[in-house]
Amino acid sequence: MFQRRIPETLRYTPTPGVRGFALLAAIEATARGILISVFPIAMYRTFGDAQTVSEIYFAVGILSLLAALVTPGLTRFLPRRWLFSAGAVTMIAGAVCSSLGEGTWLLALGLAIITVATVVITVCFNAYVMDYIARAALGECEALRLFYSGAAWTIGPALGVWLMELWAPAPFVLSAVAATILLLVFWMMRLGNGKTIVRSRAMTPNPLTYLPRFLQQPRLVAGWTFAVVRSCGWWVYVVYLPIYAVEHGLSDQLGGTLLSLSNACLFLTPLMLRWMRGRVRYAVTLGFLLAGACFAAASLTNFDPRLAIVFLVAASFFLVLLDVCGGLPFLMAVRPSERTEMSAVYSTFRDVSGIVTPAVARMVLLVAPLPALFALTSLGFALTGLVATRVHPRLGNRRVLALASD
Repeated sequence: MFQRRIPETLRYTPTPGVRGFALLAAIEATARGILISVFPIAMYRTFGDAQTVSEIYFAVGILSLLAALVTPGLTRFLPRRWLFSAGAVTMIAGAVCSSLGEGTWLLALGLAIITVATVVITVCFNAYVMDYIARAALGECEALRLFYSGAAWTIGPALGVWLMELWAPAPFVLSAVAATILLLVFWMMRLGNGKTIVRSRAMTPNPLTYLPRFLQQPRLVAGWTFAVVRSCGWWVYVVYLPIYAVEHGLSDQLGGTLLSLSNACLFLTPLMLRWMRGRVRYAVTLGFLLAGACFAAASLTNFDPRLAIVFLVAASFFLVLLDVCGGLPFLMAVRPSERTEMSAVYSTFRDVSGIVTPAVARMVLLVAPLPALFALTSLGFALTGLVATRVHPRLGNRRVLALASD
């Protein structure tokens, strides 16, 4: 009697690798990248001033933070694969709502919905990465993720603004299509609910419960701070550079075009990764200090808006460098038994920066023009650069990473 053997590809679920996660991130970046420059301009046109736009982003930031705190707790009632799927469906709903909201508050509602969806997807994505990717490969995974996402972040902002000029709902429709593809690819990858790590039943996935544990680990606090300040820099660049350009009589499409140009630096991430190997502390410190110097120069050249914009574009290069290396101090310090919870804690950096940046901008714009916000951003980068000098000098060294993954 002959026995039929089941093919290996059917007997076992293939283990997701670095490239698989990079592809998933690239599709998600397409859904968001097409809208990143559309929302600031559309809301500025709708509400008429930067202060109101700041207030809307502040409210959305608070909602985003609440979503980040609630999302991990939902995993007790909803499997992670369904939570990720719910995030993708919510992103589709937000894009549809925004497409119907030209000139109305539906536009702000659509932004809020998409922001919450992004939080849910990010929490789940980071947990999957820390489940399936070894610590020694986290740097490669982060760099490849940014490299694969480069096309979306390079083409998306300029394309979104261009499509908005042709037909206002067009970028939102395209974003909804990308989110649909994200959902399909996720299910094709068969990630399931991730790996299960046994822990005490007293433990809970609520990040507030893990906050004391987080605060007891200075390396995690420093890594999270790096992520918050870096994200604040991107907020200023993405939201207020287009408004700055419009206020000075420059093209509405300039912000999206410049963001696309800046995001083209993502294609340099493999070279950045190779250069920073073994010198993560140096790369993080240099990134913060030079980005701060560029923001400071932009604040001092307000007499020539075009020159100020050149300095802001230069700062974005160092923000990309920080995207590659800025998250490593946190990710490499997380213990395996705390992956899900600390992933939720780390993900709050985007929400906190989404609250801090518009709140500070609102206060600054009450008494000073936008260049004052650039100056304050440069101060934040300079102080964070000083903190980065305390990072362990051998962080990123292959031998250290191998020991950490044991």
